[in-house]
Amino acid sequence: MLSRGYSSIGVAEICARADVRKGSFYHFFDSKQALTIEALDGHWRDQRAAWVSVLGATAPALTRLERLARIQAAVQRQAKDETDAVNGCLFANLALELSSQDQAVQAHLQQIFDEQIQLVHATLQEAAADGTIPADRATRTIARAVVAQLEGMVMFAKLSNDPDVLDDLWTQIQLLIGSGQLTRLQPARGGLTPPQAVASD
Repeated sequence: MLSRGYSSIGVAEICARADVRKGSFYHFFDSKQALTIEALDGHWRDQRAAWVSVLGATAPALTRLERLARIQAAVQRQAKDETDAVNGCLFANLALELSSQDQAVQAHLQQIFDEQIQLVHATLQEAAADGTIPADRATRTIARAVVAQLEGMVMFAKLSNDPDVLDDLWTQIQLLIGSGQLTRLQPARGGLTPPQAVASD
């Protein structure tokens, strides 16, 4: 689903790839929708643990937020290096593909994005408390804009199949949150090795 989307993959292909019979599939899942929801929840459980690890680390708040942005970019670059394709974010890919077509999947995606926004919001509040961003930028609205910037730039990287699109990601986030000196992400080839669960993948 990450590389090909939801609609192009049927239950028969899923069973063939997993080397199981259709009867076995339906023993565990009522439908492809049920499998998708389980996959989303499992993927977010892993990612959430990594987001919490990065954003909850012992470091200044903006350093933690910058590290999240750098890991986001590094994972897409790693995918390009390994598969010659920028896959983007599973959550955003499905949100764009399904939109309002599948309310159950949409509800799970909304919950995931809400949790991401909450984690970023808490980090922005810490940054405001230590004086590195203005207090009026430590709002849930700005946190949502930061997550939207992350997801949007990953989408453009996927569209152009070019992870270099993400080099300006942290600079753009700094503009959103009103932090002082602007810095640009540097390509992470051979450097930062991202935790598998953190990224939009």
